[in-house]
Amino acid sequence: MSPRQQVSKQPLPDILRKGLRVIFCGINPGLHAATVGYHFAGRSNRFWRVLYLSGFTPKLIAAENDRSILKYGCGLTTAVDRPTVSAGELARHEFSAASAKLEKKIQQYAPEYLAFLGKAAYSALFNQRDVSWGRQSTVFGGAKTWVLPNPSGLNCAFRLEQLVVHYRELREAVER
Repeated sequence: MSPRQQVSKQPLPDILRKGLRVIFCGINPGLHAATVGYHFAGRSNRFWRVLYLSGFTPKLIAAENDRSILKYGCGLTTAVDRPTVSAGELARHEFSAASAKLEKKIQQYAPEYLAFLGKAAYSALFNQRDVSWGRQSTVFGGAKTWVLPNPSGLNCAFRLEQLVVHYRELREAVER
C-alpha cells in the first residue's frame, strides 16, 4: 500500500470546542485534505474565501491555519469520516452508520447551529429527499440545523457570489 493510500484512510481530525456558535459539517473529507491534514485544503475549494467574504472571519484563513477558525466561534466536522476524491463515492448507508456518532458529537460540543455543507449529508441523515437551502425545522443534537451550498470547486452550480449570499444569511441568523 502506498503512503498516500495509507494516509487517505485516516479521518481528518475535527476542529471543535464547547460553546461554538456554528459547526460547519462537510459531507466527508476530501482525499487531498485528509492527505495534507487540513480542512478544505484543495486549491479549488472556496470554503475559506466564502467564510471571509460572508463575514464569519475578519481575514482570509489559509487551510493550513484551519484551527484558527475556533477564534471566531466556528468549528469543523464531517458527517462521514471516510476520505474520498468525491463525495459521490459514499454510499447512503455510510451516512446512516455515522448519524449517531455525529449526533453525540453535537450534543457534547453544544453549538447553536449545525450547518451542513451541501444537501447530500442532510438528506441522507434525515431521510429527506426534498431539502431546501437555509434554516431547517430539524434540531439535531440540540443544535438548530442549516443547509448551505457545498463550497467545493466541484460544485459548479454556485458562483462565489451566490455562496457568499447563502453563508451570509446564516451569519446574520447567528448574530440575531
